[in-house]
Amino acid sequence: MIDREELIKIGFFNKPHGIHGELSFTFTDDIFDREDCPYIVCEIEGIFVPFFIEEYRFKSDTTVLMKLESVDNDEDARLFTNLSVFFPKSYLKDNKDEFQAPGDYFIGFTIVEELEGELGKIIGVDDSTVNVLFEVDYSGQELLVPANDDFILSIDEENRFIHMRLPQGLLSL
Repeated sequence: MIDREELIKIGFFNKPHGIHGELSFTFTDDIFDREDCPYIVCEIEGIFVPFFIEEYRFKSDTTVLMKLESVDNDEDARLFTNLSVFFPKSYLKDNKDEFQAPGDYFIGFTIVEELEGELGKIIGVDDSTVNVLFEVDYSGQELLVPANDDFILSIDEENRFIHMRLPQGLLSL
């Protein structure tokens, strides 16, 4: 079974394209094109399901037309309309030196502040503005923490910790 913490969200399917099962896919990260992974993952009724990519072609710099195996007509393709598309994190580790992790990569990591200690797990990433924020479950409440390189001391990928030094007063707001 695939867990959410094993995935990064890379976009969503729009609508079928044509009658042969091709889908219009709007992406926020082209990692599916840069890494050698034969499948993408969609969440269907709360379960993450892998789908093997048969082929794809770029329509624009943010959209591809993608054909999935066993999706052979527009009726099958319609079932994917508006589904989020995810990429398995396990395929990211091969090129770690060249790779800049998308924000979703850090979901499930625990933030440890230098003075305050463990703050909580990252449950989401708000990248709707230039200032990306980690959404942290902080004792049952959502805490927004700037995902700024200046505040990050180290990242322990093996144990899934991000060690940070946050500005004074941020946690008391």
